[in-house]
Amino acid sequence: MQRVMILGQPGAGKSTLALAMGEITGLPVVHIDHIHWESGWKERSRSEKTRLCAEVHARDRWIFEGGHSVTWPERLDRCDSLIWLDIPFTLRIRRVMLRSFRYWGRTRPDLPTGCPEQFSWEFYRWIWNTRKSGRSNIEAFVDTAPGTKAIYILRTLAETDVFLAKLRREHPAPARLPPPDPKARVAGPPR
Repeated sequence: MQRVMILGQPGAGKSTLALAMGEITGLPVVHIDHIHWESGWKERSRSEKTRLCAEVHARDRWIFEGGHSVTWPERLDRCDSLIWLDIPFTLRIRRVMLRSFRYWGRTRPDLPTGCPEQFSWEFYRWIWNTRKSGRSNIEAFVDTAPGTKAIYILRTLAETDVFLAKLRREHPAPARLPPPDPKARVAGPPR
């Protein structure tokens, strides 16, 4: 597992999963929102987003979570693992609302600096309006993935926890030195 593509609709847990996987595997994590937005909630042009995604795809190692679906075929070509978080709408909308309250006025870790969390009826309408079509689009895309890719479809928090537990077993933490004994004396320079 060197290049991981994570897909899902808003509130599915893409950023959270990507960060957890990055911590376990040591792979660098890329959030699409860092490509989509500039500080101050300024949206980058489509061509700039596509260029930045291509730069990430060209790297040897990554966990890349999120959209800009025009680049998905290239990302799929480069990834070795594809994860689809197919989380029910009710849980996703609840998570989006909770993160809005949790980070209200502050920038989330998966957003660029200068993009404080806010409440947007337009965003919630978009989540509602794409709840079926967005899922269908991701499902159709996942169905195109070649058999050479490791494909994971996670539908519940329990399935995600099992996936992460398996990943931890496959990528044990490096051995850590015990903390120094505060009672031990370190020899200083001769007097």
